Amino acid sequence: MASTKVETSVDSSSMSSNSNVPSQPNNPLSRKLNKILETRLDNDKEMLEALKALSVFFTENSLRTRRNLRGDIERRSLTINEEFARIFKEVKEELESVHEDVQAMSTCCEEMTNRLKAAKEQTQDLIVKTNKLQGENQRLEVRAQVAQAFLAKFQLSNEEMATLRGARDAPVTEDFFKVLRRVKHIHEDVKILLRTNQQTAGLEIMEQMAVLQETAYEQLYRWAQNECRGLTQETCDISPVLTQAMEALQDRPVLYKYTLDEFGTARRCAVVRGFIDALTRGGPGGTPRPIEMHSHDPLRYVGDMLAWLHQATASEKEHLEALLKQVTLQGVEENMQEVVGHITEGVCRPLKVRIEQVIVAEPGAVLLYKLSNLLKFYHHTISSIIGTSVASLLITIEEMHLLSKKMFFNSLSLHASRLMDKVELPPPDLGPTASLNQTLSLLREVLTSHDSSVVPLDARQADFAQVLSCILDPLLQLCTVSASNLGTADMATYMVNSLYVMKTTLALFEFTDKRLEMLEFQIEAHLDTLINEQASYVLTRAGLSYIYNCVQQHTAEQGALSLLPSMDVSSVKAAMVQFDRYLSSPDTLVMPQLNFLLSAAIKEQIFRQSTELVCRAYGEVYTALTSPANAYKDPENLVPRSPQQVQTLLS
Repeated sequence: MASTKVETSVDSSSMSSNSNVPSQPNNPLSRKLNKILETRLDNDKEMLEALKALSVFFTENSLRTRRNLRGDIERRSLTINEEFARIFKEVKEELESVHEDVQAMSTCCEEMTNRLKAAKEQTQDLIVKTNKLQGENQRLEVRAQVAQAFLAKFQLSNEEMATLRGARDAPVTEDFFKVLRRVKHIHEDVKILLRTNQQTAGLEIMEQMAVLQETAYEQLYRWAQNECRGLTQETCDISPVLTQAMEALQDRPVLYKYTLDEFGTARRCAVVRGFIDALTRGGPGGTPRPIEMHSHDPLRYVGDMLAWLHQATASEKEHLEALLKQVTLQGVEENMQEVVGHITEGVCRPLKVRIEQVIVAEPGAVLLYKLSNLLKFYHHTISSIIGTSVASLLITIEEMHLLSKKMFFNSLSLHASRLMDKVELPPPDLGPTASLNQTLSLLREVLTSHDSSVVPLDARQADFAQVLSCILDPLLQLCTVSASNLGTADMATYMVNSLYVMKTTLALFEFTDKRLEMLEFQIEAHLDTLINEQASYVLTRAGLSYIYNCVQQHTAEQGALSLLPSMDVSSVKAAMVQFDRYLSSPDTLVMPQLNFLLSAAIKEQIFRQSTELVCRAYGEVYTALTSPANAYKDPENLVPRSPQQVQTLLS
């Protein structure tokens, strides 16, 4: 409409301008036209929108269309308004329909509200009762939950009761121990109730759990007893369930002790049967061979029996350790020692009979000594396994050890008494007699077996002294009696040879230091005799014996030494000539007895020390002869050699 007005104004202004040549500057039309022309359409959004809308239907710019523009715009506006009125009428009708529905809903709600009010007035008492019942229901549910939790904590389920009260011969499983531990925990936890107001319930539950515990322990004991009775085979496999059973039974010491006794009885039968089989039947398939097959060899026979018992004792100790490994009761080690002692007690009688037969047969001193050491070793070894020395097996082995030891020393005493009953004379070579060599050979065998034994060191040392006393003391007495009728040099030579053989025999073994020292002292005593005899032999053969005796016995009251008989210059000069012959070959003057000495070192020692005595005697003679008091003329020619020169020649 605005654009129509603009165009109309433009057309009319142009027409009037054409008709009226001169225009007034203050003409309203001119002003309006100028205003329109001066208007900037870029900033007039309404004008732009109007022109944009006009461009939709104003497609042809002609005179007719411009004249009809106003009418077209009005008709278009009317059409739009009619369309708007029609659409709005539809909206109005919809709104009226909605209003009617809302009105109907409002009426229905009012009716329902009235009915609810009436129903509420009628059911007020029921609602109150319902709320009260709901509250009571909640309280009952809480109490039910508490009761359920209480039962779950202090009561057993049906499955647990069935597990705990199974059939009499039913096997015990892991579930049984779980239920038993639960019963114990309930019995401990129920003590909390006794400190509250629920003492009656606590006492009832405690009594019930105590009855269940006793029933369970009785059933567990019967099952463990049956299991132990079945462990009679040589190979024993301890099941983990039986180990758990012993752990559980430790809470009932009486049942625990009875079960251990049953186990010990079963294993005792197995060990006795196994020992008898090893003696008479051997191993599976005959390997190893029966021990009785070696009864002709006493040492192997006894050793095989003791080795079998050592292995059996170790195995039984391992079985007991496996059985009681979960037991925490104090005194478990003592229980194991007692049971192992009971298990091995059954083999004591057959073992003792057989060893006694071997010992009483008197197999010889050496073999008896080896048997004694063998029994001592196994006593020490088995006692380290059992852990106590009061076990019957160890007592039996100790008795056999003492018996063999007694028989051994009796054999040595008998041997010594036989030696003394028939004293053998020394042989012509003054060496050890045959009986001495035989006895020393026996001693050597005994000491060799002693050194090779595995008996503890302190026990071996105690036995050693007694063995040496039983053999050496009679030997020394025998040698003394045997040499009693010999001459001094012969007796000394015989005793040195005999003592030397004893010394060399003992020197090879330990614990002989004291005896060797004693023998060395006795040898030294007899060596002194031989040294003196050799020195006297040399002085006699060299012609100085008489002169030396005169020099030693001469006193000043007797006057000059040269005045004594046979001490004149010629006699002395003849003796010195004979002595010079000795100096030229000193090895020729040796006692015959020295050639019988067994030790070259002893012979050399005697020769050396006797030579020293000769030199000392010559020195005394030289001093006496060169002394002016003895009135010898020209003593330098009488004794031309000084003591130092003689010592040099003899050394």
